[in-house]
Amino acid sequence: MTDRYAVVGNPIAHSKSPFIHARFAEQTGEDIHYEALLAPLDGFARTARAFFAEGGKGLNVTVPFKLEAYELVDHLGAWAERAGAVNTVALEPDGLLLGENTDGIGLERDLTANLQVRVAGRRLLVVGAGGAVRGILEPLLRCEPRELVIANRTVAKAELLRDLFADLGPVHACGFDALAGERFDLVVNGTSASLGGALPELPPGLFAPRSVAYDLFYAPRPTPFMRWALQQGATRAFDGLGMLVEQAAESFFIWRGVRPDTRPVIQALRAVIAADGAP
Repeated sequence: MTDRYAVVGNPIAHSKSPFIHARFAEQTGEDIHYEALLAPLDGFARTARAFFAEGGKGLNVTVPFKLEAYELVDHLGAWAERAGAVNTVALEPDGLLLGENTDGIGLERDLTANLQVRVAGRRLLVVGAGGAVRGILEPLLRCEPRELVIANRTVAKAELLRDLFADLGPVHACGFDALAGERFDLVVNGTSASLGGALPELPPGLFAPRSVAYDLFYAPRPTPFMRWALQQGATRAFDGLGMLVEQAAESFFIWRGVRPDTRPVIQALRAVIAADGAP
């Protein structure tokens, strides 16, 4: 029997998850059907419970329901517990719901395996202090950077994350103004500025020689942050499409016990997005 999976969010029509998981299923021979579910803004729990009651085996959870998913599940994986949010829900054999967060491991694998970016011993800047950033800090710190700085317009939010993750490594927090004169080997944009075609209010001169810029968001063309980073001296700049596919692969592994090859899926998705965004 075909097993049913889905991604749930609001909005959801733009989601690339059905495309990704269909490619994973073709590649691995797993018999699954994966769909997109639109949940009412006040009806996530109702939608999720109905999905599982009707035979669903697993959910991906996207904006704005990751915190609600955290509250819905019966128990949490280690990544979700630390991140305070859930993007993957799995129905276990005993009928309980496991919640996990695969965003951070998705970023780590894209950086280190796909893009060959060395994190260990490097100085990292993470821009922003929202839910997206909270989900990536643990895997980044477990890569053993020399230092990780969290910068945010509201310094108190950055300081909160610093305190939550300080046991994992050298973490510091500051506002954007305090970055003047600092230089980093890897700068990760975790703000939503790129979605609106804007830039975070960063000072110039942040990029050390042979530095890398990474935007958690993706688009048919380089994001404003990527373009700015290259103008500022970054050697390479990447968007988050690889992270999207890698976090999906981790979800697939949690559900099916099989790890797909992400590289051809990243290439296929890049082509689809480029075609969608063509003038």
